[in-house]
Amino acid sequence: FEKFDDTTQALAAATATVEGKISKPLKKLLKRLVNPDVQEQLLVTDSALGKAIKEKFSFDCICNSSVQDLMRVIRSQADSLLQIDEKELAAMRIGLAHSLSRYKLKFSPDKVDTMIVQAISLLDDLDKEVNNYIMRCKEWYGWHFPELAKIVQDNIAFCKTVQRIGYRTAAAELELSDILPTDVEAQVKEAAEISMGTEISEEDITNIRHLCSQVIEISDYRAQLFEYLKNRMMAVAPNLTVLVGELVGARLIAHAGSLLNLAKHPSSTVQILGAEKALFRAMKTKHDTPKYGLIYHASLVGQTSAKLKGKVSRMLAAKSALAIRVDALGEDTEANLGIEQRADLEKKFSLLEQNATKRVSGTGKMQAKFEKYQKNSERGQFDQDQASTLPHKRHSDFGGRGGANKRFRSDNMSKSFVV
Repeated sequence: FEKFDDTTQALAAATATVEGKISKPLKKLLKRLVNPDVQEQLLVTDSALGKAIKEKFSFDCICNSSVQDLMRVIRSQADSLLQIDEKELAAMRIGLAHSLSRYKLKFSPDKVDTMIVQAISLLDDLDKEVNNYIMRCKEWYGWHFPELAKIVQDNIAFCKTVQRIGYRTAAAELELSDILPTDVEAQVKEAAEISMGTEISEEDITNIRHLCSQVIEISDYRAQLFEYLKNRMMAVAPNLTVLVGELVGARLIAHAGSLLNLAKHPSSTVQILGAEKALFRAMKTKHDTPKYGLIYHASLVGQTSAKLKGKVSRMLAAKSALAIRVDALGEDTEANLGIEQRADLEKKFSLLEQNATKRVSGTGKMQAKFEKYQKNSERGQFDQDQASTLPHKRHSDFGGRGGANKRFRSDNMSKSFVV
């Protein structure tokens, strides 16, 4: 046994062991204990560490199940072998474990996908709350000025107009050009004079204005949060962001739990991620499985026709799976791969939209050639002899019952003429 001087030295040795390297204390210990002239065999629990020791000191390192059993016995008897108090040993273990965990995380503020999960969840919650607030505001103020909601379609402009106007009777004297276009402002003032809404109190106007201010503040904060999410997505997953966009990429990461978990999924799972309920229902009822999930909202899928959305989503999911693995496990912080893949996909999608018969992933098929039909405009004379395909026969040639009847009638006619 070799004792560490402090926790820092123990952490350095532990991290070197995790990475399969030889730490300085271990190197000094091996040089002191092992004679280079004698071929020795060393029992090592970590195969990567044993390989590094073999390359450095040129003697055999054994790592098998029997070695693991032996080390398990040594660990179970470590208290008596090291002659250290049990409480003190437990405290040292906890301290070293915490330090090693911090090192494994390799904490970087720019590469934390947990913030993305929280930001996209908060963004969805803000959207729901803003929609509820605006709906309540329109219904509430609609009792006093119901025509305003039909004239002003934008929600933020509606709330700012309500804040500025208050009572509809004051609309004719107010200036709304900084909020609304000129033609819309004229419609609002005209509708305020002939509005069929009821009268409300000053307290009602105060509460409605306060609600409008809440909607405006939440909308401003949502815009700020979206900018934060865009910057964080470009820092954490730049290639995925270029391919599918900030919102779709953030929702994929949030649905998987983390960027590393998302990187473990194959492209077929990335394609239908978010449509699990439809997938299990289709498998249970033996119907067609869904073609896309969250990736349906990507811009590349949205701009294609309905017939090609399934094929486009499959191709985009394949490229996205590669981009996710590069972002999660690669060291490059640029979006070069994503830019190249997006340009390639756009080129292939344009070929699909043009109904080209060329294969996208294999050898190309030749384009179909269509020969134009040439009409023969020459006029000819109708030939009666060539109109029928049957040979011409006389009546006497036909035998059987018909011919006998004809001969019988001719005999009777000649007899009656003689009489």
